[in-house]
Amino acid sequence: MARVDGAASEQDLPAREAMDFDVVVVGAGPAGLAAAIRLKQLSPDLAVVVVEKGSEVGAHVLSGAVIDPAGLDKLVPDWRADPDPPLKTAVTADQFFYLGPAGGMRLPNFLMPPLMSNHGNFTGSLGNVARYLGRKAEEIGIDIYPGFTAVEVLYGENGEVVGVATGDMGVGKDGAITESFTRGMELRAKYVMVAEGARGSLAKGLIRRFKLDEGRDPQKYGIGLKELWEVPAANHRPGLVQHSFGWPLDNATGGGSFLYHMENNTVAVGFVVHLNYQNPTLSPFDEFQRFKTHPMIAETFAGGKRLAYGARAITEGGWQSVPKLAFPGGVLIGCAAGFVNVPRIKGSHNAIHTGMMAAEDMVEALNAGRANDTLQSYEDAWRGSSVGQDLRRVRNVKPLWSRFGTALGVALGGLDMWMNSLFGGSPFGTLRHGKADYATLKPLADVKPITYPKPDGVLSFDKLSSVFLSSTNHEEGQPAHLVLTDPAIPIARNLPLYGEPARLYCPAGVYEVVYADEVRRAEPRFVINAQNCVHCKTCDIKDPSQNITWVPPEGGGGPNYAGM
Repeated sequence: MARVDGAASEQDLPAREAMDFDVVVVGAGPAGLAAAIRLKQLSPDLAVVVVEKGSEVGAHVLSGAVIDPAGLDKLVPDWRADPDPPLKTAVTADQFFYLGPAGGMRLPNFLMPPLMSNHGNFTGSLGNVARYLGRKAEEIGIDIYPGFTAVEVLYGENGEVVGVATGDMGVGKDGAITESFTRGMELRAKYVMVAEGARGSLAKGLIRRFKLDEGRDPQKYGIGLKELWEVPAANHRPGLVQHSFGWPLDNATGGGSFLYHMENNTVAVGFVVHLNYQNPTLSPFDEFQRFKTHPMIAETFAGGKRLAYGARAITEGGWQSVPKLAFPGGVLIGCAAGFVNVPRIKGSHNAIHTGMMAAEDMVEALNAGRANDTLQSYEDAWRGSSVGQDLRRVRNVKPLWSRFGTALGVALGGLDMWMNSLFGGSPFGTLRHGKADYATLKPLADVKPITYPKPDGVLSFDKLSSVFLSSTNHEEGQPAHLVLTDPAIPIARNLPLYGEPARLYCPAGVYEVVYADEVRRAEPRFVINAQNCVHCKTCDIKDPSQNITWVPPEGGGGPNYAGM
């Protein structure tokens, strides 16, 4: 039986069918859909296709979210008049807290730099925004293919990008084709727009191939964990936005919480842990569960019901870490490049803006008869645009937090934002991020292990019951989409040196160290439960040996977020 796991085996497979388009967009999130819509707004006759690995538009979209509508206002100016608008709840109150183990202190709003104000923003579901944009895209003739994963970049004779290929279906776990085998498609185009979100697999390969990160700082990341709750009406304040930092994280570990009151007595609660943390026994999932038990937080959820759960890596490098955006035949847009404003915990507005900017330059190139070349104008323009201004003003917040810890680092970050807002510059200049997140862990022998309380099933929960609420599913029998470069490393190196941190940093219980004899801790094995994977990409980022590579599973697999 033919196999698909080697170059020689490709000769045994039927040729892929090919389809030609003017533009192929990879990813049906806010950036990708905004780009596609803007292309058709400017040039209605363009053939534009969007491929999306989720089972439907919005299935893999996860964010807090307090959304700055600036991007949506520019793309679809009349969205508020829609009978079913994607955002319904305007922010009515902004609160910031510093938490200790038993209490906390509210920070006065007047101390906050103006850019931290959420006045004019909306609480809501970014997945619903994507679904809304998906409907708008289809109304103007854009083809959207959900459940089709772009797994390969196609290159021309001169090394330029000429399209993408979608993954084969019906491949067995051993790499053998099955009776249900279907060959992927080649989607060829004059330009490709990559909008996969943080740590996208195609973007990762393109950045490496074209050296797009040369001269930039390493990209920095956080892991964001989120739950959606239905709470009693007495506990609900529509439009209330709360952010906190401090407990349960120690001063050396960056991160914080969000709590957003939305419509229909729902509350989104979440926690972000910066992935440059040092203690290998830290579990972001368990820090999140512990956070909800704080007396100032728990009261919101008294008598409530947990509805959904999810997790996703977010880009945090900002101004210093954005790679070159244009390469021969295509561009990076949205979080595939990293446009999140870390202190504001917002990136969707910049994702939409960059999608529109790239689309406008692409239409100009197509109208001039160009194809498969480098859109240098897009790369040259972004730092002087509203996106660049947004990121430049906060460029030192993350480095200051990482260098000086939470208490002093956040204070210095606030001062830096005030200086940039008032005077357009900073006495710190532009600080560097330092080492990549995978290189920050200390050996197990050099840290105090963290012990977490058992979940109570009321406010705090275990990973497996949480994954159930994400509606995650992968077709059984397909090849593993979590690939080890060297299968020996987890037990031979990571376990003795770090306690194998994959079992802790993964928020879905994908990785385990299993012992044949638990009493004597004999004969450990590294087990990958790929079925649990919520596609957060944390393992690809944080593994200290850079031994785990996340690759796209069969199309449609993964979480199926609703209202997230």
